[in-house]
Amino acid sequence: MAKDQLQVLNALDVAKTQLYHFTAIVIAGMGFFTDAYDLFCISLVTKLLGRIYYHHEGAPKPGILPPGISAAVNGVAFVGTLSGQLFFGWLGDKMGRKRVYGMTLMIMVICSIGSGLSFGKTPSGVIATLCFFRFWLGFGIGGDYPLSATIMSEYANKKTRGAFIAAVFAMQGFGILTGGIVALVVSGAFKNAYPAPIYSVNNEGSTPQEADIVWRIILMFGAIPALLTYYWRMKMPETARYTALVAKNATKAAFDMSKVLNVEIEAEDDKIEKIVEIEGNNFGLFSKEFLHRHGLHLLGTTSTWFLLDIAFYSQNLFQKDIFSKIGWIPHPETMNALDEVFKIAKAQTLIALCSTVPGYWFTVAFIDRMGRFAIQLMGFFFMTVFMFALAIPYNHWTKKENRIGFVIMYSLTFFFANFGPNATTFVVPAEIFPARLRSTCHGISAAAGKAGAIVGAFGFLYAAQSTDPSKVDAGYPTGIGVKNALIVLGCVNFLGILFTLLVPESKGKSLEEMSKENEGEEEITKGENAKPISV
Repeated sequence: MAKDQLQVLNALDVAKTQLYHFTAIVIAGMGFFTDAYDLFCISLVTKLLGRIYYHHEGAPKPGILPPGISAAVNGVAFVGTLSGQLFFGWLGDKMGRKRVYGMTLMIMVICSIGSGLSFGKTPSGVIATLCFFRFWLGFGIGGDYPLSATIMSEYANKKTRGAFIAAVFAMQGFGILTGGIVALVVSGAFKNAYPAPIYSVNNEGSTPQEADIVWRIILMFGAIPALLTYYWRMKMPETARYTALVAKNATKAAFDMSKVLNVEIEAEDDKIEKIVEIEGNNFGLFSKEFLHRHGLHLLGTTSTWFLLDIAFYSQNLFQKDIFSKIGWIPHPETMNALDEVFKIAKAQTLIALCSTVPGYWFTVAFIDRMGRFAIQLMGFFFMTVFMFALAIPYNHWTKKENRIGFVIMYSLTFFFANFGPNATTFVVPAEIFPARLRSTCHGISAAAGKAGAIVGAFGFLYAAQSTDPSKVDAGYPTGIGVKNALIVLGCVNFLGILFTLLVPESKGKSLEEMSKENEGEEEITKGENAKPISV
C-alpha cells in the first residue's frame, strides 16, 4: 500500500536502520530505565522501612510495615501510574508527543528526589510524605508508557519496528537490574562502615541510625538517568505521523523527516486536505466506527495487559517474601537491617541478571521474525506451566535441598514473562490504532495493566499469608498461603492465553495498514496514476 501513502510516511516505513533509530531508542529507553528503577526499587527497602519506623522493643522479630501501610507504600505509585497513563495518553494525542514528553521526565526527577527526602516527626508522617511523592512519581512514569511507545512506533521502519519498540521497553530490565546493584553497593558500603549485631543479639542495635540514609539514597538515585535524558528529549522533532495525520501539517512533517533521514521528501499538502475531508478517518474513541474497527482489538490489549501485570508485579514486588518463605533468604532475626537489604538485593539482582534481562532481549531479537502474537501466546503458555509446576508440588520446593530448583523454575516464569507478554503488550497497542487515537489507546491499555498491578500488589500481599494463624505476619489476617496464591496466578496466566486470541498480528505491516487509515488514502488515489516514490 505504499503507493497510497503520504511520501513522508512511506519514507519512514522503508528507511534503512540508521543512527537516528538508535538515538530514539536510547532517549525513549532511558525513560523506561528510570520507570522500572523507580517502580521496583521500593521492594528493596520496605523491610528496612519496617525495621526503622515500626520496631517494637523486645519483639521476637524485627518490625515490619503494617498491612495497610505496606499496601500503600507498594501500591500508591501504581495508582499514580494508572492516572498518568490515561491523562498523558490523552494529552499526547491532543498536544503532540514531543510537547508532553518533557513534562513526564521532570515530574519523575522532582518526585524521585522528593521520595528520598520524605520528612516527618513521626513514622506515619514520613510514610505519608513518601506516599505523596510516590503517587506523583507514578503519575510521571505513567505518561512515559504511551508517549515512548507511540514515539518509537512512529519513528521506526515497518521491517524492524517491533524490535525497536521492544528495545525501548527492554531498558526496563536494566532499570530493575540497576536497582538491585545500587542497593547492593549502598547497603554493602554502609554495612562495612557501620557494623551492627544481628537482631536476636541486640534488637535496637541491629538497625544503626545511618540505615535511615540508605533507603533515601536508593530512591533518589532514580533521578539521575532521567535528568541526563531531558536535554535530548527536548531536541527530538515531533513525529511525522502526528504532524501530518493529526496536526495536518504535511510541510513541517516533510521538513522534519528530510533532516532526520537526509532525503528530499515532497510535502503533499493537497493530499492531507483530501484525507481530512474523508469522514471515515475522523471517527472518535467513543464512536460506533471505532467500536466496529478496533473494539475487539482494544479489549484484547487491555485484558491481556491486565492479566499479565497481576502475575508480573506480584512476582516482582513480593519475590523477597517468597524467597524468605522457602528459606533462600535467612530469617530476619538472624540478620541486621543492612544485611537484610543486602541479601534481598542480591537475590533480586540474580533473578534480574539471569532471567529478566535476557527475556527482554530475546523478544527484541525474535519479535520481527516470530511475530507479536506467537511470542505472547508462547509466553503466557510457559508462565502458566511453570507457575503450576511451582505451586502444585510446593512442599517439595520448600525443602532445603530443592531450593535451587525452585529459584530456577521461578526465574523461568520471569524469562517467559519478558520473552512474552510483558514486552508484546507494550508493543502492540502502539501499532494497531489510528494516529489521532494511538497515544490514548496505548494509555488505556497500559492503565488496564496497572490496574492488574494494583490487584497483584494488594491482593498477593494478603493472599500469600499462611493459613495457619500462628505463622501469619504481624497485623495480617490469614490468607490462602503461597501455594494457593501461585495456583491463582497460574490460572490468571491461562486466561491470558485465551484473551491473546483477540490481539491482531502487526508484523511487517505499516501503521496505516493496521489502523486502516490507508482506506481513506485509497479513495484519494482511486483513478489516479500513482507514481512510485524514490527515497
